[in-house]
Amino acid sequence: MTLNHKIIMKEVEDYVFITLGLILYAFGFTFFLMPYEIVTGGVAGIAAIVEYATSFPNQYTYFLVNAALLLMALRILGWKFLVKTIYAILMLTFLLGLMKELVPRDQAGQMVKILGEGQDFMSLIIGCMMTGSALGIVFVNNGSTGGTDIIAATINKFYTMSLGTVLGFVDFIIIGSCLFIPQFGTLLERLYMVVFGLCTMVIENFMLDYIYNRQRSSVQFLIFSEKWQEIANAIGTGMDHGVTILDAHGWYTGQKRKVLCILAKKRESTDIFRLIKIIDPHAFVSQSAVIGVFGEGFDAIKVKTPGGKNIDPTKPKTPRLINQ
Repeated sequence: MTLNHKIIMKEVEDYVFITLGLILYAFGFTFFLMPYEIVTGGVAGIAAIVEYATSFPNQYTYFLVNAALLLMALRILGWKFLVKTIYAILMLTFLLGLMKELVPRDQAGQMVKILGEGQDFMSLIIGCMMTGSALGIVFVNNGSTGGTDIIAATINKFYTMSLGTVLGFVDFIIIGSCLFIPQFGTLLERLYMVVFGLCTMVIENFMLDYIYNRQRSSVQFLIFSEKWQEIANAIGTGMDHGVTILDAHGWYTGQKRKVLCILAKKRESTDIFRLIKIIDPHAFVSQSAVIGVFGEGFDAIKVKTPGGKNIDPTKPKTPRLINQ
């Protein structure tokens, strides 16, 4: 398989999973949150608040707000990210409208509460587990649903901050705005809506971080085997993966041997174990989780150097003299 073919297949895979994530988001949001008038964060939350207060269709508000945010993000985010974001915005706008047509309605034309009356919190949990997981799927596949995701992706581009933390801060402001909208009833009713909204924020962002970090988590392998060369060749060529060969010395036997050190994504673990077992079923393998892996093929180092300049570690520092 050529490099260009691999790139094309990876892009197709991204769009397929982004689409599946968007379908899950639209379904959970429309079927479980909107019938109970549950407020959530993000631009979808803003659109829902507008619809609850004015009956203006949420898909149109969602599209208009995202269009404005995209214009501001053109200089910061790459075109590759923005193309997928534009696709996600258009697709989710369509899916939100489609799901509103599919959701059951009563004789008065109101959305039917799937879980029945009085099941607001249970519907909140189910709906937010769906929407949070959907956002995680979209982010893992290099996409975004737009809106506050654009803000989070922009910050995450330069700083090592949790996506859920950034979205949580923005969502807190959006949800808190319900306190100041008289159309939502008495102060107690508005406070009730805000509390439910904060619950949606916690559950949705927890699911987002869980899915996102689970897919991006890395592991380290130490492989001890007499067939180390065959294993290294299989992993290096078959998986197109880097392998480091370490020189080791056995304490008991006193013999020198080679040890393979591999840093990989956790999702690649099964394939690596499979190759090892095929070549040497008796190999001794150590697998450990690592906090983070930074560099080519993994995450970028997102810290600023003093003064915004790169530091040359080979250049000695000039000592600062007192009373110079």
